[in-house]
Amino acid sequence: MTTIRPRRSALYMPGSNARALEKARNLDADVILLDLEDAVAPDVKEQARVQVCEAVAAGGYGHREVVIRVNGPGTPWFEEDFNAAVAASPDAILIPKVSAPDTLFDIAVRLAQAGAPAKIRIWAMIETPVAILRVHDIAACAHDRSTRLSCFVMGTNDLAKETRARFVPDRSTMLPWLATSLLAARAYGLDILDGVFNQISDTDGFDAECAQGRDLGFDGKTLIHPSQIAEANRIFAPDAEEVERARAIIAAFEKPENADKGAINMDGRMVERLHAQMAVRVVALADAIAQRG
Repeated sequence: MTTIRPRRSALYMPGSNARALEKARNLDADVILLDLEDAVAPDVKEQARVQVCEAVAAGGYGHREVVIRVNGPGTPWFEEDFNAAVAASPDAILIPKVSAPDTLFDIAVRLAQAGAPAKIRIWAMIETPVAILRVHDIAACAHDRSTRLSCFVMGTNDLAKETRARFVPDRSTMLPWLATSLLAARAYGLDILDGVFNQISDTDGFDAECAQGRDLGFDGKTLIHPSQIAEANRIFAPDAEEVERARAIIAAFEKPENADKGAINMDGRMVERLHAQMAVRVVALADAIAQRG
């Protein structure tokens, strides 16, 4: 089984805020998204680029996955952002406004030309109507290893802006887009992170949206404030009861008498071998979280 890297919480941090970049080294987020795009005003884009890339190159983020979100292809800042990000060698570079496979193939060429370290992955923002319509083709780029595509990030604010959809508590306006993107991601072995929740003070609403995202199958949630980290980590992690049940299912199928069975009876419930495969992932995720301390 592929090694699991927990991505329960992915916190955006503005690249123009030097204090925030330092604070991120001690936050309990699984992923730190150092932002050069939406969170940075045009007149400080260059300053933010220097600060972010120096911070990443300096290291000190521990177990946290460090991702740089560059400005989008076609903007005045993309070329320098991308080259500087490659030189800083984060865990991944997040590309905004990916609406077609060609964008990712162009990124692949740039990575090769820059001699980018092998560890750098590419993440893609899914945040335009065209991206939703072409999300299968975009996800399929992952089968070409040169693209290094490994994760989708939903940009629900941009989707709302482009479609004029309203934000409603149950996200019924966006569920088709979320589900379609998730299916495409899973079809090609990608992780996928849910969009942000804008109302920082509405903790009940945040918890409900995290639970919805978890139940849909998302790996974690993108966040806009450190106060959201703990709950995202809790909700997107398997709880003790789920882990105990998963271990019991694995143990049951490992018994010699069940070695050739496709399904068994556990406490009056039929459990299939596919449930054992699901249980293996639950335990692996729990173990990976535990190893972070």
